Formats: sequence, C-alpha cells, structure tokens
Amino acid sequence: MNRTQALSVADLDLGSPDGPVLSFRPVPGGPPVVAGGVYALVRLRGRPAATVLGHVPEGADAAEVLAALARPRLVHHGDGAKEGEAPGVAPPRTTVVVATRERADRLARALDSLLGQDHPDHELLVVDNAPTTRETEELVTRKYADRVRYVREDTPGLAVAHNTGVAHARGEVVAFTDDDVVADPHWLTALTAPFAADPRLGCVTGLILPARLRTPAQILLESHGGFAKGFAPRVYDPLRPPADEPLFPFTAGSFGSGANMAFRVRALEAVGGFDPATGTGTPARGGDDLYAFVAVLAAGFRLRYTAEALVWHHHRETWQDLRNQAYGYGAGLTAYLTAVLVRRPSLLPALLARLPRGLVHARRMTAHRVAAQDPGGAGGRGGPAEGAAPGVQAVPADHAHSPDHAHSPGHAHPAGLADQAVPGDHGTPTHPWPRSLSRLERRGMIYGPIGYAKARLRTRGAR
Repeated sequence: MNRTQALSVADLDLGSPDGPVLSFRPVPGGPPVVAGGVYALVRLRGRPAATVLGHVPEGADAAEVLAALARPRLVHHGDGAKEGEAPGVAPPRTTVVVATRERADRLARALDSLLGQDHPDHELLVVDNAPTTRETEELVTRKYADRVRYVREDTPGLAVAHNTGVAHARGEVVAFTDDDVVADPHWLTALTAPFAADPRLGCVTGLILPARLRTPAQILLESHGGFAKGFAPRVYDPLRPPADEPLFPFTAGSFGSGANMAFRVRALEAVGGFDPATGTGTPARGGDDLYAFVAVLAAGFRLRYTAEALVWHHHRETWQDLRNQAYGYGAGLTAYLTAVLVRRPSLLPALLARLPRGLVHARRMTAHRVAAQDPGGAGGRGGPAEGAAPGVQAVPADHAHSPDHAHSPGHAHPAGLADQAVPGDHGTPTHPWPRSLSRLERRGMIYGPIGYAKARLRTRGAR
C-alpha cells in the first residue's frame, strides 16, 4: 500500500454522451490536474453521470483522454429534466445543519461552499458540539456574522447535536452535512426539491465523492466503495419493498450517508428524532444516520437517493484514521440495529421474518465476490463487509461504507486503469483490503451493542 501513487481528482462536463467537453477543472479547492492517474466525475450538461479513472500521459489533453474513456459508457444515459425536481415548483424552505467540534479550519471551507448554494430560501446553522475552545464560535460570529447562525450544544454526540439543530430549524426541511465536505452549488436544491414533488417523502440522500486521493488510506477507502451509492436514482418505499434487498429496511447502509442527507421535519418529529445514544462522540461510535433512515421508513415515509445532490468529501488521510474508521463501521452497524430493536421492538418480527432470505442473499453475494476476486478458490482477501451480518452492509459511524455499491449502474468502467472507475477493486493485487481491517470491523460489530448500552446509560444520567 505504501507504493500507491497519488491521484488527481477532476470534474469533467460533457455536452452529451458523444458531445464536446464543456468544462474541465480540478475539484473545488483542489490542486491542478497533472499527468498520471486521474479520477474524474463525469457530468452531462452539469448533471453527475459517472466516474472514470484513467492515465493521462505527459503533455496530453487530460479532458480529452478522460472524455474518450467515459463516452462508451454514457451512450444510454438520458438527457431529460433533472431527476426528482418538479418543473416550476420551488424547493421548500430549508435549514442546513453542520455539527462540528474543534475543526474551525475545515468548517470555514465547508461554510464557504454552503454560502454559494443556488437554493432560493435557506439558512445555515452551525451546532458546536461539546467545544473545549471558542474557535468555532469566534469563526462563525466574526467571519460569518448575519449569514450563519451559531448554536452551542454541550452534550457530546452527533445525534444530540443533530437534534439540537432540528430544534432550532426554521425550515420545513432540515439538511445535514459535515464540516469536512465541499458542497456543489446545486447540492441543496437537488437534495430538497424532491420534497416539493412528493408529500410522502421523508428523507433524501445524495452522492458523496472524494475531494482528495493523495494518500494510500484515501485511495484504499475509495477503492472499496467509499461513500458513493452510484448515479442511478432510487426511491425506497415501505409499501413496495425492493426485491433486491431481502432485509429491507434494515440494510440502511444502501440508503445514503450522514454527510449528505435531508429530512422533512415532521417526519423526524414523528419518529422522535435521532437516537441520542448513537453517533460519533458517544460510546456507540456511530449509527445515528442509519437509525434515522430506518425509523423514517418504518413510520411509512419514502426515502429517495439522488446523485444530483453532490458533495466532495475529504477522506481521512492516515492508516490509523482508516483503522479507527473500520472499527467504527462495525460498531456503528450493530449499535444502530440495537437502537432500532430497543426503541422499536415492534420491528423485531419483521427482522426475524426477513433473515432466511437475507442469509440466502448473503451467501449468493459472497460466493460471487469470492469467485470474482479469486478464480482459483483460494480466497483470503475479503472486502470491507467480510464477516458482516447477513444482508446488512457494514457502515461507518458517520458515513455509509457500501462495497456492493461501488459498481452500481452509474459508475463507468473504462479501459483505462485496470478497467475501473474507482481507484482499484475489491481484493485486486493493487489495492487489497487488509485482513487486519476486516478483523477490526468484526471486533467493532461485537462491541456495538455494548457501546450503545453505555451511551444509553450515559444519556439517562445526563437527563
């Protein structure tokens, strides 16, 4: 892994699947694109459509090299109206909540991008969670005075911070993102416009792509799915469970991620908000977003995923960061499942009823993955979800890590670098997922229910 070369990350816009290059640039705030490996988002007239990974020779036109790789995969892509947006209908008034703790430099970068949104009616709210200094407060009140509201929440925990944000929200919809993202200018409009078109919609999630791929840890994470859920729009409806997810709605990792989600406020209120015993900053280590997804679906609301709503995420950079994240994946998964069953015991029969089909589905997928990774049958290099509960994807505390969605329909797989649209593949010789990380995930899964119990006791003590 130490030999992994850094990749440039770029944003390429084409006029049509076989049309001209409209624009080509580095990701927002990123360094110039240089010769070598380049990972690029491909848009069609501004709409995210695919990703490509290619090698740009010295002196070559990087935009044309990447466009040539993308075009064969885009021939069946439509050029219709923006998915999920009702023509002529304005998106609802929205409050954007950014929960943060002692990361003022990153927060400023995120807020700058959020202030550039094209949404016609929104406000920004920063929730300073259990701060030890006044850096965040000073940043918001001085640099962003009158443009960003500041709220302090002294009880640690991401779910608590999110609930505080909801309590102070003035919008009909509340959107959440993290302090380590840069939001596309159309992000908020794309994320919230679907609520105007569908009164049963309770939640919308969006696309998360890497802002940097310069360290081995960042490249390894993106190689195994990252946080992306592909480019195909999808609606999850509890009245019409998806046939390809036997454990629905408990496969929360496939729905989206906490860095890019929005809820109708009345839907969150109907389910009691986020579980305060989950989330980063609590002994549970995560699961707050996943719990909210399942709770909203279980209450009868729909959930929509749209790639139109895009944020660029700054992945953690070091090997130790990735180790912590892997442990958090497992802990967050079982903590959220524990929270669902503790707070909503009526869902237990539904989970038990789905387990047999989930086991069959898990065996089929595992066999396919092993065969693809190791034709000789030796195995030995499982993906990030190795050892995970049947049919349930292992997910991190604040983002869904979903290896099975790395090859969802929208991802182009050009004949460039190893025929991949992400920098590597599950178990490939260049970017194998280390057994040590799989072991950490399994240890986290064992710990998750214990962590949730500790967090629940702590929450009761605080009250």
